[in-house]
Amino acid sequence: MNHRLHLRFEQLELATTHLLDTVAALGPRATQQPGPGQWSAAQVVQHLVVSETGIGQYMEKKLLQTESLEKSGFGAFLKSRLLRVLLRLPFTRFKAPSYLEKLTPTELPPLPELQAEWAAVRRRLERLLNEYPSNLLNRSIFKHPRSGMLTIYQTLDFMIDHVLHHQKQVERIAQKVRENK
Repeated sequence: MNHRLHLRFEQLELATTHLLDTVAALGPRATQQPGPGQWSAAQVVQHLVVSETGIGQYMEKKLLQTESLEKSGFGAFLKSRLLRVLLRLPFTRFKAPSYLEKLTPTELPPLPELQAEWAAVRRRLERLLNEYPSNLLNRSIFKHPRSGMLTIYQTLDFMIDHVLHHQKQVERIAQKVRENK
């Protein structure tokens, strides 16, 4: 894995560990919804697992078609930066893409199961990054539903920001759940 990919992967690992620690600290209340129609902390974890699974599968599929991967341009760079800014704003909320909702199981597995699944998905991502061809680093590899095609660097930046965005959500959920004892 090249150095820039490694640094981003390490950031992703740290952000994930922090989020999982926050959820685990809730104990059995991790599955408690703070209000009607709102996600529990465990559902946030499930969303991130499903999302990261989809990203990995999409990239693996694209790596089988390397001749069709286009160079990323300045417009894609700007859209990627805008996405990063929006994910970091505290008041910004996004509706999960409908295809992710369809992929999300209706039955919520226990938190340890979700953690194990996420660890397996993450190891698969790590293998992909370890084998990532250097001639494809500036090529578009993942299509984000709102910002369009992203390079591997931009994809990892999104994944980090996505976890950090949901970290804030988990903290809000934890606060509400504790208040509603």
